[in-house]
Amino acid sequence: MLNLTGLWKFLRILTLIKRGDGFIMDIKVLEHVYIPMSDGVRLAARIWMPADAYEVPVPAVLEYIPYRKRDFKAVRDDQIHGYFARQGYVGVRVDLRGSGDSEGILRDEYLQRELDDGIEVIRWLGRQSWCTGHVGMMGISWGGFNALQIAALQPPELKAVIAVASSDDRYADDVHYMGGALLTDNLSWASTMLAYNSCPPDPQLVGEKWKQVWLDRLEGSGLWVKKWLAHQRRDDYWRHASICENYHNIRCPVFAVSGWADGYTNAVFRLMENLSVPRKGLIGPWGHKYPHMGGPGPAIDFLRECVRWWDQWLKGRDRGCQSDPMIRAWMKDTVSPISSKRPGRWVAEERWPSPDIRTRSVGLSNGMLSFNPDESSREVLSLQSPLSVGLFAGKWCSYSESTDLPSDQREEDGGALVFDTPPLEEEVEILGAPRLALEIASDQPIATVAARLSDVAPDGKATRVTYGLLNLTHRHGHENPSELTPGQTYPIVLDMNYVAQKFPPGHQLRLSISSSYWPLAWPPPIPARLKLHLNNSHLYVPVREPKESDLHLPDLGKPQYPAPMPTTLLAPALREWEVRHNLATNQVSLRITNNDPLYRLDAFNWTIQKDVTENYSYHNNNYDTLRGEITSKRSFQRDDWQASIISRTILTSDRHRFRIRATLDAYQKDTRIFSKTWDESVSRDLL
Repeated sequence: MLNLTGLWKFLRILTLIKRGDGFIMDIKVLEHVYIPMSDGVRLAARIWMPADAYEVPVPAVLEYIPYRKRDFKAVRDDQIHGYFARQGYVGVRVDLRGSGDSEGILRDEYLQRELDDGIEVIRWLGRQSWCTGHVGMMGISWGGFNALQIAALQPPELKAVIAVASSDDRYADDVHYMGGALLTDNLSWASTMLAYNSCPPDPQLVGEKWKQVWLDRLEGSGLWVKKWLAHQRRDDYWRHASICENYHNIRCPVFAVSGWADGYTNAVFRLMENLSVPRKGLIGPWGHKYPHMGGPGPAIDFLRECVRWWDQWLKGRDRGCQSDPMIRAWMKDTVSPISSKRPGRWVAEERWPSPDIRTRSVGLSNGMLSFNPDESSREVLSLQSPLSVGLFAGKWCSYSESTDLPSDQREEDGGALVFDTPPLEEEVEILGAPRLALEIASDQPIATVAARLSDVAPDGKATRVTYGLLNLTHRHGHENPSELTPGQTYPIVLDMNYVAQKFPPGHQLRLSISSSYWPLAWPPPIPARLKLHLNNSHLYVPVREPKESDLHLPDLGKPQYPAPMPTTLLAPALREWEVRHNLATNQVSLRITNNDPLYRLDAFNWTIQKDVTENYSYHNNNYDTLRGEITSKRSFQRDDWQASIISRTILTSDRHRFRIRATLDAYQKDTRIFSKTWDESVSRDLL
């Protein structure tokens, strides 16, 4: 006769056999659950679980972000976490403190309070009767960041992580700074979060206190762009929660994912190189979206890959994850710069760095790139780029995957020094981060250099492959920058972003070097004239030979997930990218429109919309006229209840300081219930 423990194990085995792989079981959804924190604040969660989870506990998968479980991410969340529930997991979406339907105020990204809350959430999940005590954590962007950050704090219940489009380095490889240069995505992202942090909770869930919660957020969240601009070098502010400070703090398996059109590819390779836990990396052709939802290029059955990972590390089932290659990457084929497609093939490396990738030195001479290292030049070339170089660069991180990708680089090359290889006689494939070593001088104490590597087709079209930036005052590192001595020559190294790219015969590699890259990056205080000494300047290219084993990689499949929750489209999305040069006034401007559709979540009778407009401009190539302006609107409606917020952030600069002007207005129906303005300045710190 079986004892009770044996009977439970027997019934558990029968249940697992009944479920099987991919079995679509009944699930239930807990639409709104409060998770208490130790200081009395409650975080709001939406939970999907197998219908029998109370009888047969399962592991939990947590996604922990500020992007509002009830509206803007509701459809996506329902598909992802509903899928996990049907595969035998509890899917959990938690709004950060001060966001969505959670209590409290969100005052900045990745604060210790956020990480401590995350640990408390994980412990709460592990104690629930429907959970086995094993928890996984996943997320894209913010959720990928804090998954890695919380893993580094080692809560015992956290057994594995999937981090998509995130970084291990908050200063050097995030939306804020690149090579010590200020990214304008720092402005647009701060404006996005000003809008998100100012949205009301759903009165249907929060009850009568909803308005006070909203007013507290409007008053308390603050102007994040000023905080970020106040830290222009790598200091303790950025070292906090940057897991690259000590990779060995992470002791659970990590699956790191990104896409070549995203801003966060480099961290995948660093994590593979530096972590000491079971790990693997996946880099596809996608922009800033989950790989089952993303373009350009083919989406994959990413949720199946997630479940393989969870099965391996949360349930202890051998799903072959430890036999997977460490790096699997989409080797991009050549493509027209105006194409929305990203053809290619999958390649793999068993470890990283790979012993099968060799670095080839390419010399710079007389407008040419030469694979013969003996062909160098003693030329000294002079460069001072117009501010227009960068108008066709696209966004640092692609969100729309169409309008915000880089355009034909011939639009940029007229203001740059250009070096081309002869037409290739045979195919060349690269996988890794190209590196540019230069001997360079500047006539100003602060200067920036930008480098682009392009694929030039026989018809002349140039498609950007990768790029990099370096604020030359950061030539020895980001902690203690120092001015340049005008006229003095310095050896510098500029690392470009990682890439996988095939260059076919007849095509050319093109290196383009400029002294500005606006508006992707904010230029130095005044224009600098650079001198490049070519004799000791080289481009280093990571060349990979095709492998027979690449032909036999397992198929990653096509996306499979439940049908989306019912919605009613009320107005379509609008995506535009418009460059204008008014020859009468000599004003140059870039206008970006990124408006989501207006739609109703039918199950909640909740109508939402997000509109964002970005404007960047300058006059007469004058650095003191640079201006970035972001306007964001969020609106919500249920029957005759309406609420909206409008934020507007403007960034300008002169030789000594940045100036930030911002407004925030909140409306209940047509009545403005809150208004706040800021007029702030931040001194430039060798930037």
